[in-house]
Amino acid sequence: MEKGVNFEEKMKDLEQIAKDLESGNLSLDDSVKKFEEGMEISKECSKILEDAEKRISILIKDSSNNLVEEDFNLDNK
Repeated sequence: MEKGVNFEEKMKDLEQIAKDLESGNLSLDDSVKKFEEGMEISKECSKILEDAEKRISILIKDSSNNLVEEDFNLDNK
């Protein structure tokens, strides 16, 4: 992943690619290239989200009313 490029910037790039593709002004070759670029950015965004999920911790109160840190786990929902 490129340094200095965050999730929000990548999402803006994806939005622009979607607008470009929806405009209908691109040649077939350019459309395919834009689509491939969008798919790559989408994979990068998924990786960012996956990494963030791994770092998330939830603070809960135990039976003694103390805050305890637990790893985030979607299976607990």
